[in-house]
Amino acid sequence: MKHIFKAKTLFDGTAYREDVLLATTAGVISAIEPANSEQGKLLLAEVGEAVTEVSGLLTPGFIDVQVNGGGGALFNAAPTVECIETIGQAHAQFGTTGFLPTVITDELEVMTQAADAVAQAIAQNVPGVLGIHFEGPHLSVPKKGVHPEQHVRQISQAEIELFCRDDLGVKVVTLAPENVSPEVIKQLVDAGVQVCIGHSNADYQTTQKAIAAGASGFTHLFNAMSAFTSREPGVVGAALNSPDTWCGVIVDGHHVHAATLQVAIKAKPQGKIMLVTDAMPPVGQDLDASFELFGTQVIRQGDRLNAPTGELAGCVLDMVGAVNNCVDMLQLELTEALRMAALYPSQFTGVEQGQIAIGKAANFVELTGEAGKMQVAATYISGNRVFAAQNLANTQGAVR
Repeated sequence: MKHIFKAKTLFDGTAYREDVLLATTAGVISAIEPANSEQGKLLLAEVGEAVTEVSGLLTPGFIDVQVNGGGGALFNAAPTVECIETIGQAHAQFGTTGFLPTVITDELEVMTQAADAVAQAIAQNVPGVLGIHFEGPHLSVPKKGVHPEQHVRQISQAEIELFCRDDLGVKVVTLAPENVSPEVIKQLVDAGVQVCIGHSNADYQTTQKAIAAGASGFTHLFNAMSAFTSREPGVVGAALNSPDTWCGVIVDGHHVHAATLQVAIKAKPQGKIMLVTDAMPPVGQDLDASFELFGTQVIRQGDRLNAPTGELAGCVLDMVGAVNNCVDMLQLELTEALRMAALYPSQFTGVEQGQIAIGKAANFVELTGEAGKMQVAATYISGNRVFAAQNLANTQGAVR
């Protein structure tokens, strides 16, 4: 069935457009026309009353490639379709229309259960599920963060076979290249895996060999990786000096200093830095919510999560919050912040999303409020509204 969205202001991923009609058919964008054009009038006549008025800013839906949890659910703790659905519903409140459920370092049995759940979710068309992110377990112990050391290990044939499954959609594996050979990295890449470097204490040369073998990304740049210094560029130096790789960044004001992120954005070619949340269960919950991670209580204090030993333990960041922080903390233009949340991760994953264009998935978000303080009024996946805000404080449209 065809449906029309009548948008006062639309950002298509490249430029703003005013007074636009957006037609969707079977979950895909089928037409975009000026509202007052002859083609626009024909579209309206064709659908009759099947029109949704959008008073705010209509923008491409956000894509998050690192989502550990949300809505009180943690994927490692409950690797099920139901858990994935809960996480997706929680993040849809904040504009996420595509995500990779992320399983961190754990036993092979848990990783397999997580993969099976993602395969089922994809087969059942659970809204928003694009694939899976295995963050570990082949990491560096000195850079493990809150990943449980007892599960950090060398890669085995069983894990290679798991990563190479063909029923998982987008497959991302974060690994430490000092512990996984370039030959194995190439094997994974040849099987359609997006290999990211993270939780690594590798030197520059080792990291460069991993990139040459096909590693294409860096997981939460600057965090849990060897630093950029005067005589050893480390993982960070390799990330900044490799123009073809993507870097995920956590823009929450805790994980990375704003000035550091500004330097990284200037160093990388445009389009190669994307927003991630590294979200944990409290996203979408009350401010005082805490949770258990591998037997350890993780405490939320405002917008910060810490283990009792002091390490940061993921985030309560959401995607619209990350976009706002890019404008407010990093002084980026809203258009670039929106691309970092949608277009660039879509290019990294290779999915037909991240833009409002004919032939792309009908995944978009209505935002209201001024730049840097925006709120999500509604979220649409495959043309269907999956979230609508109630009693939104500012519904007067978005200020660019």
